[in-house]
Amino acid sequence: MKKLKFREILAVSSMLFGMFFGAGNLIFPVSMGQLAGRSVWAASAGLLITGVGLPLLGVAALGLSRERGLLELSSRVGRGYGLFFTCALYLTIGPFFAIPRCATVSFTVGIELLLPESWGTLGLALFSLAFFAAVLAFSLRPGEILTWIGKVLNPLFLCFLAVLMFRALTAPLGDISEITPAGAYAQGAFSAGILEGYNTMDALAGLAFGIIVVEAIRRLGVQEPGEVAKNTVFAGLFSSLLMGVIYVLVVLMGAQSRGAFAASSNGGVALAQIARHYFGGAGALILAGTVTLACLKTAVGLITSCAETFGRIFPGGPSYRAWAVIFCAASFLLANLGLDAIIAYSGPVLMFLYPLAIVLILLTLFGGDCRGDKTVLRWALGFTAAAAVFDFLRALPEDARSLAHLDGLVALAERYIPFLQAGFGWVIPALAGLALGLVLRRSKAARM
Repeated sequence: MKKLKFREILAVSSMLFGMFFGAGNLIFPVSMGQLAGRSVWAASAGLLITGVGLPLLGVAALGLSRERGLLELSSRVGRGYGLFFTCALYLTIGPFFAIPRCATVSFTVGIELLLPESWGTLGLALFSLAFFAAVLAFSLRPGEILTWIGKVLNPLFLCFLAVLMFRALTAPLGDISEITPAGAYAQGAFSAGILEGYNTMDALAGLAFGIIVVEAIRRLGVQEPGEVAKNTVFAGLFSSLLMGVIYVLVVLMGAQSRGAFAASSNGGVALAQIARHYFGGAGALILAGTVTLACLKTAVGLITSCAETFGRIFPGGPSYRAWAVIFCAASFLLANLGLDAIIAYSGPVLMFLYPLAIVLILLTLFGGDCRGDKTVLRWALGFTAAAAVFDFLRALPEDARSLAHLDGLVALAERYIPFLQAGFGWVIPALAGLALGLVLRRSKAARM
């Protein structure tokens, strides 16, 4: 029986980390650090739960389930639900939000700093065209993804990032203990950190990328299901440890920067300020290289994963290559709406999808003999989805909520659904649905 060598596990782990860690994993932690101030450790603990722990559990769930992918795993609830959830998840971490965000963040945080102000719209169009041409070129060679991401792009990205972090952390701009928490972090840094982890989209990506890890391990010669599952978990563990260390360091870098700068409107601006402070004009080049590499490798992983999945879901439809072209083209168009629009509308969608992903992951890993029981899964996820709709409505931009006359409905829901105001309105309904499902399952078993 073939077993992976330690260096092969590290290569797969590097590939997984490279697909996980994109520019969003830089801009949101640094922004969180600025806002959390002296509450940085509580906020970091929350971020690590949803930004590191859940992605690891997602990869582990897919590996240990021994299913062929997310469609098969979520279809344990029912074929219709499996199709809905799989398509919604892949479109969210794919061409609707995460992939366009890769291009817009690269441009806004890195390249735009090097161009004249008048180039705004045209600059984004030209850059995103070149960006997605490169993404497509890598994505059309999916068999080489382990080499390109794990052994080339990821090490380059880490070198760029290490230069910036080392300089910032060895010459801090301020004393964290003197920085007053702002916004949601002043009332509850831990829970705010948990919700900040949603923005990374990594728990959703963990369910999506798990199949790429499984296929990469099989290409290395491991075929026995138990050994594939074990190596998948090991790869997820190593990549999560590296991600967790970088998160904490980036959060600290952001918190220390408040000694010299006010809290920025977003993490991209904060990163630009930090880079310019330490390196002057060269800082813009370092930041541009860091962010562009981070986004490029993540976009390649997302396009590859989305195209492979939609090719399997719709076997009579477009080929893998056609899906890759379609998703790159759609991502290019949406990227040109701008970063603000993408961030504003991705938040509500994540508030709906994350609870469904969390419940599915936890039931898959810890559900015991009921992990594949349709009755338990349907009731637990049904109650979760119903409550998560209100988390979605509450997270909509104010103008969109007012235009749709939803303010009254949201206010009513906040009054009767526990924890909705904190962003966790789904928790109690999920537990209630799980309990009801278990009772009905036991009742059904007793009648047989």
